[in-house]
Amino acid sequence: MSETHSWLERYENNHQDLTWPLIYWAAVPMVVVGAVGVLWNLPVPEEFYAISPLLNWGSAFLMASAVYYFIISLPLAIGLLPFVLGIAFIQQWLQASGFSPMRVAIGFTIAGIIGLWLGHRNRSGIDALRHLVEDLQTIMIGPAWLLSVIYRRLRIPY
Repeated sequence: MSETHSWLERYENNHQDLTWPLIYWAAVPMVVVGAVGVLWNLPVPEEFYAISPLLNWGSAFLMASAVYYFIISLPLAIGLLPFVLGIAFIQQWLQASGFSPMRVAIGFTIAGIIGLWLGHRNRSGIDALRHLVEDLQTIMIGPAWLLSVIYRRLRIPY
């Protein structure tokens, strides 16, 4: 079994009995957008600006995630590329908007974490907490797993 299938299978086994799958499906991208937003807004060394004004902790995390997606599965990486670019676009838009980007990012993160918890709500207290922590640890596998579910339904190999 490939590493991709191993990761996705393990993730899927932990998500067989979601209480509210639709809330969970919305929560995964919310947590990712929020977490990247928090990273995007952290102070960066001056050397980052010398390389590019767009280089920050969030954009570096997105680039590393995209590289990882390409390593584990080319079809999943191609499918996730619009998602990754969309997150970068949202963060750039928030920087130029009148909103507080850090507050929006924290709001997305908190709302997403609540959604993840609601997705596991049918589990007992400590078990639900354990699954929530596992979801946060493997947050960038979540979007790949969601896309793999769609690919399976469409019979697209990955």
